[in-house]
Amino acid sequence: MSWSESPTKEHAMRLIQITDSHLGPDSEELLLGLNTDDSLIDVLQLIAAEQTAVDALVCTGDIASNPHSGSYARFLDRVRDYFTAPLGWLPGNHDSAELMANLEHPHLPEPRLMNLGNWQLVLLDSSVPGEIYGELEESELAFLERVLKAGSERHTMIALHHQPIPVGSEWIDEYLLRNARDFFGVIDQHSQVKAVTWGHVHQSFHQQRNGVQLYATPATCVQFKPNSQRFAVDTVMPGYRWFDLHPDGTLESGVSRVNGKIYRIDYQSAGY
Repeated sequence: MSWSESPTKEHAMRLIQITDSHLGPDSEELLLGLNTDDSLIDVLQLIAAEQTAVDALVCTGDIASNPHSGSYARFLDRVRDYFTAPLGWLPGNHDSAELMANLEHPHLPEPRLMNLGNWQLVLLDSSVPGEIYGELEESELAFLERVLKAGSERHTMIALHHQPIPVGSEWIDEYLLRNARDFFGVIDQHSQVKAVTWGHVHQSFHQQRNGVQLYATPATCVQFKPNSQRFAVDTVMPGYRWFDLHPDGTLESGVSRVNGKIYRIDYQSAGY
């Protein structure tokens, strides 16, 4: 489904998800040959061209390739060049949660909770310092439980970096959320949770579990080939995901990708 195929309903909140921009300390950073600043700008320009109204944006981690305060400041500058809507972010395995939390910037994003009409978006930190896999600390699970109990009347989406279920690519599924059972144990007690979305896997994915919609979103840089046993780069373009969040708790979502561009990418790489 392309962005334009979203059913039109009154008062839907349009949420935009971007993820895995992998910015370096300076704007010349390359990931597998791709300039990640350029591809982020291409995606932001695509969003600006396609979306007539953006109510909020969220970035689900791996903002930086190698954590540096300049990477995070530049990311915020890039986003604010195009959008004034509320922005949320959370750390991925390539990020420094400490640097993100202590960044000085005139337009700091929301790191924990965003209100979107009848909805709330809960932002969780699944990063583990020095590790690729994800895990939610007890404090994160307790925070989620508190928010869900306090906001039982609000439809809820949860965002994190790591996939809580396998996406079908054996190599990246080694690095999923290790305590996903505990995570879903909390969610299963709260019927207002309608969706979970994440980054990390650099590909689009959608599944449903116990009535909860589960989504992965393409990276704004290189894409990983779906259903691949070993690391493999896909030839599809960078992109983003949109959500329409309706007052009655229903939602629609779709992915849109950059087109008409030719990137220099090492498609034969065995990893990065």
